[in-house]
Amino acid sequence: MNQFDNIQKLGKNNVDAAVKAMSAVSLGAQSIAVETADYAKKSFEQSTAMLEKLVGARTLDKAIEIQTDFAKTAYEGFVAQATKMSELYANLAKEAMKPVEGLVSQAVTK
Repeated sequence: MNQFDNIQKLGKNNVDAAVKAMSAVSLGAQSIAVETADYAKKSFEQSTAMLEKLVGARTLDKAIEIQTDFAKTAYEGFVAQATKMSELYANLAKEAMKPVEGLVSQAVTK
């Protein structure tokens, strides 16, 4: 009877850890989706503003200046966004693994 209780407890712990891990994945994926949508919206708005400026440019030099400024700003924004996204993915992995780490540490100590 004692073995059955141990197996039942182990199964419950595994299910609890899986639920917690999936919850962390769900929250992390939601954060990533929100961040991606915000970046896409911001990028679209910046592109639209640049096109409006470009249409209003009176000289070729001014048009080149507008395009150069936009390219520089877009690149810097992309690098910042890539850094932020990599941090979000790293946090997602850490949070999803916490429940599993608990199970492993329990198994090792027994």
